[in-house]
Amino acid sequence: MTVAGGEPLERDGGEELSAIDLLRWRGEAFLQEVSAEYHAAHAGHASEAALQPIYAHHAAAFDDEALRTAVALWRVAVQGRDDFRSARCLVDWLVESRVGRVLAPIEEQEIAWESQATIVVADGIEEPYQRAAITIANTGDVTARHALDDARAALVAAELAPLRRERLQREHAVVAELGIAPTYHATWEKVSGIPLTALRAECEAFLRDTQALWDELLPFYVKRGLGMHPSDVTRADLLALMRAPAFDAFFAPDRMEREVRRHVVEMGISPDADGRVRFDTVDRPGKRARAFCAPVQIPDLVHLVLRPHGGQNDWMTLLHELGHALHFGYMDRALPFEFRWLGDNSVTEGFAMLFDHRLKDAGWLRRYTGLGPMEIPNFLHSQGFEELHFVRRYAAKLIYETELHAEGVVWDAMPDRYVEILTTATGFRYQRADAFVDVDPRFYAARYLRAWQLQAVLEEGLRERFDADWWRNPKAGPWMVGELFRPGQRELADEMSRRVANRGLSFAPVIAGVTRMVG
Repeated sequence: MTVAGGEPLERDGGEELSAIDLLRWRGEAFLQEVSAEYHAAHAGHASEAALQPIYAHHAAAFDDEALRTAVALWRVAVQGRDDFRSARCLVDWLVESRVGRVLAPIEEQEIAWESQATIVVADGIEEPYQRAAITIANTGDVTARHALDDARAALVAAELAPLRRERLQREHAVVAELGIAPTYHATWEKVSGIPLTALRAECEAFLRDTQALWDELLPFYVKRGLGMHPSDVTRADLLALMRAPAFDAFFAPDRMEREVRRHVVEMGISPDADGRVRFDTVDRPGKRARAFCAPVQIPDLVHLVLRPHGGQNDWMTLLHELGHALHFGYMDRALPFEFRWLGDNSVTEGFAMLFDHRLKDAGWLRRYTGLGPMEIPNFLHSQGFEELHFVRRYAAKLIYETELHAEGVVWDAMPDRYVEILTTATGFRYQRADAFVDVDPRFYAARYLRAWQLQAVLEEGLRERFDADWWRNPKAGPWMVGELFRPGQRELADEMSRRVANRGLSFAPVIAGVTRMVG
């Protein structure tokens, strides 16, 4: 028996599929196709993404009946059990998919625009928008760097920001129509399982608790790395500062993938999950500057995509995306759809950070990079500065985005609030043009923040189990596969933290890690 489009309504043995199994079957087919489309567009294999035909073809995956099925299961499920986890994940995804279907035309415009847009600087120099961040980071002359970023911001303000603002406004309207909870904030908290208000309060405390240390580190690095006064620096200067070209000789591009793979082999597992992870680390026109991991079939086909910027940043980015890729590539294929594809992305982001934090480990640096005993202390100090900046930036992003998504938001006032909040937290002046562009979907900043907390807990736990050099202990990799990767995203990040490390999430171990590096 089949439904429209040739979908099977029976299992192999002739048993009719239940409503929940049909929802899972349709959901996975949809996500496989849309993930492949995103991969092709963002990896530079296609100049645009045809999302609307995919949403139309798979309309039954997230229609009213699918949402009613998932909500009904959620209402009768018992909190703390797998049926509750399953239903909450499905409702969360269905809300996101309903939003995605409405926003698909705008997202297609954005992807096409980003692949074709060209920045023209006042002196006539042209720069592809996709490469702007890379070029800004590698431009040593402050005047040229600011000119390029100002030209970028002008183009964004005129063409991209209006699309992003419209997208945010329409998203709010769709979520309100679904009626899951009274407000956008309440809806997200309910379907994600993450206490947004409490996390914002943690972020405010983190900014206060680390302000004195940041006030000490920022002037030192701005002067040493840029030769500038802190009052003059912008986010464009931050890109150049974090590029840290002084360390390039120790992070050779031709050694990067080989050494990272060697690290994973010494940890006792396959660096490409026995061929399921495909590495794409070459430069290519149209390839987005921001690296990403695209799971097209979980766990059987996972793309790791990186466009080289140069130096240590590429090593860190490769390790980060590899953490994602190994998580997807080693998941238990017997898990239901929602625990492989959906769930709390704080978990996979935590694994990604656990891997990229190898560049904050003196032993790892000595073994796999060109850094020696004389260079490692300075490098680790710079890594502590970088870590503190990024956590402060994302804490500020979450605070800003809770205002952006608040009821009765005054949209015209948000660019000034964006500049105020982000500039105050980081010390680098932000552009008003980015107020609707520097926003990840659906409070994703919260996932990153909880991921920092999770990776710090996992790091402590791995050291206790396998010693300080756990990253080359052949028992550590198999343990990670069994305890961390195979369960997919069945648990929330705080549930995983309590299960594997017997402790909750907080910023305390994050602050302790930064203090160790800069102390």
